[in-house]
Amino acid sequence: MRKPPLLSLSVKVGLILFVVVAGALAIVYAAVVPQLESRVVDAKLDELRRSAPTVARTIGDQPAVSVQQVAAETLGESLDVRIVLLSRLTEGQLVILADSRRIETGDLSQNALALRTMETRSAAAGRTSREGGDFAEAAYPLEDGTVILLSAPLGDALANVRLVRRSLLVAGAVALVISWFVGYLVAWSFTRRIRRLEGAAERLADGDFETPVVDTGRDEIAQLADAFDAMRERLAVLDRARGEFIANASHELRTPLFSLGGFAELLADEDMDPAVRRDFLVEMRGQIERLTRLATDLLDLSRLDAGQLHVEEAPFDLAASARLVADEFRAIADAEDHELRVDAAAPVQALGDEQRVQQIARALLENALRHTPPGTPVDVAVEHRDGCAALEVRDAGPGIPADEQGHVFQRFYRAAGGKASGSGLGLAIARELAVRMGGSIRLESRPGDTVFTLTLPLAGEPAFSREAPPEAPEPVAGPSK
Repeated sequence: MRKPPLLSLSVKVGLILFVVVAGALAIVYAAVVPQLESRVVDAKLDELRRSAPTVARTIGDQPAVSVQQVAAETLGESLDVRIVLLSRLTEGQLVILADSRRIETGDLSQNALALRTMETRSAAAGRTSREGGDFAEAAYPLEDGTVILLSAPLGDALANVRLVRRSLLVAGAVALVISWFVGYLVAWSFTRRIRRLEGAAERLADGDFETPVVDTGRDEIAQLADAFDAMRERLAVLDRARGEFIANASHELRTPLFSLGGFAELLADEDMDPAVRRDFLVEMRGQIERLTRLATDLLDLSRLDAGQLHVEEAPFDLAASARLVADEFRAIADAEDHELRVDAAAPVQALGDEQRVQQIARALLENALRHTPPGTPVDVAVEHRDGCAALEVRDAGPGIPADEQGHVFQRFYRAAGGKASGSGLGLAIARELAVRMGGSIRLESRPGDTVFTLTLPLAGEPAFSREAPPEAPEPVAGPSK
């Protein structure tokens, strides 16, 4: 018995969708949040760079007290930045000459940005961290060797970035939960339908071919269900055919075997009249021939199904074969008072297996003689027709009803109104042999005129295909003739 899966398909699909959405969110997070923070900081730095020359020109050479006053009243508040005037005290040390923020907010005596600007005499800007916070700073040199430092806190801007980050994470978490749940539900709806198909497959494996496989969807699973149902119908037909095959084969084998057994017991009587003994032996010989034909038909049928039946490809005279087969049935026709007429004087060179063609002709002629009333004329004719060699067997019997004509080439089928003898395999084998030789057998029937026509390629025409013929129709049960 098959082990149940560790994870159902619904869970797997939900997890796959969860992973896909998580990956997409991770890509979005990596692409948005760092760039957003970088752009916020760069925008602030650009603002300070543009403001630094203006501040430097406004302050000019004013005394430190004036610088502090100008910075505090005119620039510091308008730009929302801290403006500091720095000068070198010693190597690596700076002193604050003026500060727009009167309250001391930190030590700038070793500010790296200001020291670098003082050494290079060129403006510089960058992001620094101190006092547990982040700042955007720009340094601008003055002519007297001092440096103007503009410092703006990044707390508010970075807080917005953190808000966006938190919002993105929360939204992502919600999206992940929803995606897993939706994926699970969608997969569950599909797996439920797949389980129904699994149940249908198990029913078919158990031999239940009556319960239809139904799916109301309009997608690939529905198409699969339709294929399952078509397979169910096909298996049902095959199962019926198998039962009918066994029943018919058993009947065809049992009847002559019982007859042979009864005759053998009667022949054990030493006082039997010699004439009766001869009649029994003749009847026994007929039953043995019947068994032989049935065994041959079954063997041919199995070889055809297995693709192992070999047919020759050689030119032969179809008219001569028709005359030979007609001569074989002459005695049978006379015994049933059938007038057997043959119109096959002119040679007709066909391409195929002569022995198999004679087998087909026997099946057609035997069918005409067996299933027509005594005294019914039967005609055999051979001619060229539409670029092919044609053998025609025609009888003036009652004909085959239209609703039965599509079944006469099916295995073990025997139409109503005839004799019960015969296995019902002759015409089925004949048609498949004809197809193997690149030909066909066609039936036309109406009351008083029934014609079976075998057509074969003419000698000299392209050789027939040795591929397997199209699949034969399934055996259909019918009342015996």
